[in-house]
Amino acid sequence: MLDQARRRTAQFQSRLQEAGIDVAVITDESSIAYLAGFWGYLSVEFGRPTFLLLRPDVPPVVITPLMESEMVSAMTWVEDIVTWEDAGDNRWEKVLARALGETPGRIGVEASALPPIVRNWFDDQRPETRLEDVSSLLGAMRTIKSPEEIDVMRQAGAIAGAMMQAAEDALSEGAPEYEAALAVINAGTRKAAGFLTAKGWEAFISPMIHNLQIMQSGRDTSMVHRRASVKPLEKGDPVYFCFCNMAQFKLYKLGFDRMFFVREVSDAAARVQQAAIDAQQAAVAAIRPGVTAESVAEAANEIYRARGYETGYRTGRSIGMSYLEAPELKAGDKTILRPGMTFAVDGGISIDGSLGGRIGDSIVVTEDGSEYLTDYPREILVADR
Repeated sequence: MLDQARRRTAQFQSRLQEAGIDVAVITDESSIAYLAGFWGYLSVEFGRPTFLLLRPDVPPVVITPLMESEMVSAMTWVEDIVTWEDAGDNRWEKVLARALGETPGRIGVEASALPPIVRNWFDDQRPETRLEDVSSLLGAMRTIKSPEEIDVMRQAGAIAGAMMQAAEDALSEGAPEYEAALAVINAGTRKAAGFLTAKGWEAFISPMIHNLQIMQSGRDTSMVHRRASVKPLEKGDPVYFCFCNMAQFKLYKLGFDRMFFVREVSDAAARVQQAAIDAQQAAVAAIRPGVTAESVAEAANEIYRARGYETGYRTGRSIGMSYLEAPELKAGDKTILRPGMTFAVDGGISIDGSLGGRIGDSIVVTEDGSEYLTDYPREILVADR
């Protein structure tokens, strides 16, 4: 992974030179991991930013909190590690200023991912500096995944499959929602651990599945992105699991969703769920090199319209080291699909605040179509317990 990160950095530096950027100040965690191979655990949410400074013609520089520097040094291929402290002359603001110099020239940033505290520093201390968005330069590189990246995403898919099986096995009449969420965490963690060693770079990767489980049941299934609660499951309840903020491995994220029904499913619920499944399957069937992103969404929307349902905002999104990358499978996105692109492809309907249909998988675009990265039955699923 570190050799890949080094090669990516060299490629990105060449792009910066072509664009006339003198220094790029990279602050997004996923971008730093993509280029430098490391990530921190303090994060900017604690007011502690980490920076990767890239100039076209000199080795990169990492600026990171002193307390994380030993771990960062062990994880990254970058040799120049500069530390900062919470007080005194070595605060991050002063360290960054020294690293940039008095006349840094044209500065590139990922505008949408620039932390407010860093943006405010530039506004207050360097008001004359024009920050230029280099997101598209890096985003274009991240769109096509390497075979090594796809292998990692396949492992993430296997972990997600174990999580979904545990979710289904935990469903029973009278059981509280959170029991299924606990089963998901346990199964995913054990599966992830099986892919890891305690050697080298992998030693810093935790197998732990984390984040709050997205789960809705009963009449709450239309409340997208609810979390597991103490509510007991009832006979006939639809139960929706979304792993979009949990199905990840070695920083690569997947989208993966399924809807189950406790012991039985009503005719009305079955119709809605089948429409979501059919729309998703139509979208997957439309994926191949040379088609536009919006045409994939239109394949799903044709199913929705034929069944009398409103079309959704989008049918899918690019995935990788971020939950949302470019392009998106939605109307207006005319990006041409190419082999190596990876997408979360969804089917989703909400009706009258009470009924909902949901299904989602991750795929990779191949030379002649697509291949699933996640695998679980794509049918109406009844947990008969």
